[in-house]
Amino acid sequence: MSILSALRLTRAPGVAFVVMGLFWGVFAAHVPVLKDRLAVDDGTFGLLLLSSSLGLLTTMWIAPRFDRALGPRAMPVAALLLAVSWVGPGLAATPLAFAAGMVVVGMASGILDVVMNARVSQIEARHGRSLMNANHGLFSLAYGLAALASGFTREAGFAPETVLAAVAGLVVLALPLLRMAEVAAPAPEGPALRLPLWPVVLCGVVVLIAFLSEATVESWSALHIERTLGGGAAQGALGPALLGATMTLGRFGGQALAEKLSETAVIRVAVLVSATGAAIAAAAPVPVVAYLGFATMGLGISVIGPMGLALAGKMVAPHQRAQAIAKVAVIGFGAFFVAPVLMGGLSELFGLRAAFACVGGLLLVVLVPVAALRRRAAAVAAPA
Repeated sequence: MSILSALRLTRAPGVAFVVMGLFWGVFAAHVPVLKDRLAVDDGTFGLLLLSSSLGLLTTMWIAPRFDRALGPRAMPVAALLLAVSWVGPGLAATPLAFAAGMVVVGMASGILDVVMNARVSQIEARHGRSLMNANHGLFSLAYGLAALASGFTREAGFAPETVLAAVAGLVVLALPLLRMAEVAAPAPEGPALRLPLWPVVLCGVVVLIAFLSEATVESWSALHIERTLGGGAAQGALGPALLGATMTLGRFGGQALAEKLSETAVIRVAVLVSATGAAIAAAAPVPVVAYLGFATMGLGISVIGPMGLALAGKMVAPHQRAQAIAKVAVIGFGAFFVAPVLMGGLSELFGLRAAFACVGGLLLVVLVPVAALRRRAAAVAAPA
């Protein structure tokens, strides 16, 4: 019941999370096709993917102004921009054209991402509930279904641009559902409180590593299954599809856990689960074992990012929640700047097995900031 009520409260931003998941799920399943079309090696392809991160990080700073200027129209306009932006990468036949197209995709994704997360944050502040997991679960569900469906469309011979155009058509039909006014909590009277910096930065590091791990599986799992383990197109698409499915289960389950357990406790367990999954995927001798690894990673990674965002909101005054989460998002989405270079470089030098093993080691680093955040959370909750 808590999941359904959370989705009812966040109906409009929930649709935006679905839109984002559909596009990136289609893209993830078509990575092998796009890479072959461009005729580049792993390192070069990683650098090309980096171009989307440049666009993403740029718009993280202009998105709040975009939101204030358009108000209730911010989410539908951002979703439409995202749909149009995918035309470039879908049709690109050269590395330069693909890079330019991904910059535009990154800019549009950045705008929509900031606006929809800000809306959820504002609703959280108004109702006093943790709602991030349910909405991120919608993203994962849409991502997994889109990736799975794209595996079948690839087998049927449909080009990436055709599938992306079909998703864009669905988005246009859904635009009226995205209209929503801001519901930010007013600041209290008296001297302005200063946003505590170091807890926000530590939460940003947690979200950064979570999103980095997620991005590596999204963009490289299909290639690992098809090239390293000799799987076919449908088998390759099943890698990111399984990630999306298990992340959906993990995030919807995390929505219920967030109302019973502390964020730091759940994050610690999730880190160990996801690191184990990365090790399984790295050592997998056949695709079915890699599926087990990616599924396990999905269960663990699923709750780390959303709970990192929710934890940031709990450590500041109610009217500062949107501001804190926006800053954490800026840090966290740096993952999409690091992930292409990290995976492309490691794969080029040592292979995809070593690359996924390094991701597992990086996930364990999350335990360090979480220990400090646990002490901060206890101090905030203690009576004055």
